[in-house]
Amino acid sequence: MPDSDPSAHALDVPGARLYYERRGTGPLLLMIGSPMDSTGFAGLASALAGDYTVVTYDPRCIGNSSRDDTGQDVTPGQQADDVHRLLSALGGGPASVFGSSGGATVGLALVTAHPGQVRTLVAHEPPLVELLPDSAQVCAQFEDIYDTYRADGADKAMQKFLAHAGLGGAPEPGADAPRWEPSPEQLARMRATNEAFLAHLLRPTTYYQPDIEALKASPTRIVVARGATSAGTLPNRTAVALADRLGTTAVDFPGDHVGFMVSPEQFGRVLRQVLSETPSK
Repeated sequence: MPDSDPSAHALDVPGARLYYERRGTGPLLLMIGSPMDSTGFAGLASALAGDYTVVTYDPRCIGNSSRDDTGQDVTPGQQADDVHRLLSALGGGPASVFGSSGGATVGLALVTAHPGQVRTLVAHEPPLVELLPDSAQVCAQFEDIYDTYRADGADKAMQKFLAHAGLGGAPEPGADAPRWEPSPEQLARMRATNEAFLAHLLRPTTYYQPDIEALKASPTRIVVARGATSAGTLPNRTAVALADRLGTTAVDFPGDHVGFMVSPEQFGRVLRQVLSETPSK
């Protein structure tokens, strides 16, 4: 059996100290979330540790990672530079990268700035609202979420965020699909993450405009992923919009926006298959 127990490490980068974990053996596979930290990938990382050296990390200001200036926003470009330095410390690549939600946006920024470091990027439902035909309306909703956070705090703002994004709603009557249920420790960690997310990550991440031409010209194979059960939600819509801009088709992955947390083994089988396919570039 592969060793799926992670080893903990830290890396100093300009203005921050990054916490990361590695497990398994084989080619390097980096998993990126934002604002989600390394704990959210634990099940998926363990499922793939028999085939890959899986690295997960906490973005600056999230989880066990820290930063010097706690008052500034954190952009996808800054996070991409952090990941670039992490990959360099791990041997430079090219690596396979799985990014989900804001982590997929960071992956796109990484490929744009350092395409030679990424062999394949699987971008799972990046929230690229600027690609939507109703982007002005969606951006106004996110401004309202931010204003609610400033006026009324994180709990009310997150309720609005989840409703606007189509995430975290009650299951449909008769639905028997598995759902992720966080532990009390995870809930406490999530509350701290929500504060950093709403204050410093929400707007820079959702308003990020990808350089489509640079991505199309990159040697990196880019696979846009969407949840098989998240049709109609904001992150599913943005994934489809990105795939359309890139001239590809979004690949269905099990579950919804957090399918990799609910069914990591099933999700891992699809991810393993996608990563094993021969790049067309």
